[in-house]
Amino acid sequence: MILQEGWDRCLKLLNEYLREIFGCKVYKIALNGGFTCPNRDGSLGTGGCIFCSAGGSGEFAEDAAKSITEQIEAGKERVSRKIKEGKYIAYFQAFTNTYAPAVHLRELYTEALGHPDIVALSVATRPDCLAEEVLDLLEEMNRIKPVWVELGLQTIHPASAEYIRRGYGLPVYDRAVKELRKRGLEVITHVILGLPGESAEDMAETVRYVCSSGATGIKLQLLHILKGTDLEKEYREGKVSVLSEDGYIGILRDCVREIPDNVVIHRLTGDGDKKLLIAPLWSGDKKHVWNRIKKEVLQD
Repeated sequence: MILQEGWDRCLKLLNEYLREIFGCKVYKIALNGGFTCPNRDGSLGTGGCIFCSAGGSGEFAEDAAKSITEQIEAGKERVSRKIKEGKYIAYFQAFTNTYAPAVHLRELYTEALGHPDIVALSVATRPDCLAEEVLDLLEEMNRIKPVWVELGLQTIHPASAEYIRRGYGLPVYDRAVKELRKRGLEVITHVILGLPGESAEDMAETVRYVCSSGATGIKLQLLHILKGTDLEKEYREGKVSVLSEDGYIGILRDCVREIPDNVVIHRLTGDGDKKLLIAPLWSGDKKHVWNRIKKEVLQD
């Protein structure tokens, strides 16, 4: 769970944190519950967030045509060479995974948590898609096995939020975190580094805010330009640039310094589907990037 840094404090990184909690290797299986998003079905908009792929950021999720149990088994088979005796987290990843009637959510979540190899449930969603009955359901599920709720905040800055077409204001996020934590649920907040127009200090400010918001975990994600997104059009028109590898490492180092010991770091970069990745292409070399992060960010 703990990695000692050069400035004499410790960070909580996800893999060891999971091993401490569950006593074994734990791997996430990305599931597809067949959801959509209010930013796509016309409730808020139809184009989605400007960076979001046609798959709702679920390119690595299993086939929605399969049952949840079948998806879990397929996911286990997919990672069987990496994990021999470990357990799994059922990760509802694609689109907005609380955007459905509670009765339908109950069916999906219950099936996932009922699998003997699943030790926890992780639900990716929007802060504005947490109705009272959904919050109550998540609390109920959390009494069966641990439930994490992953919120796509990305930035605290209004101009950036408007640009990416997020569709809700910062107070909505604040309320969601408060309500989830009140019910004893873990909250992991997604942050994108490299949004157009944001300075390094803007990004660090978002990280500081998230870490003081009540979130128990954070994901730091490099901005990717993916094929078929509106962001791709802006990039090809020269309106948007992406971070260089050195630039990202420097910004990441500054942001990590803002993360206190009690907030678990769930991600320090991200890898877009190589079939869809337009830029930055350097991010596709996962091993190289991770080695730099370990050397220059975590042990600086």
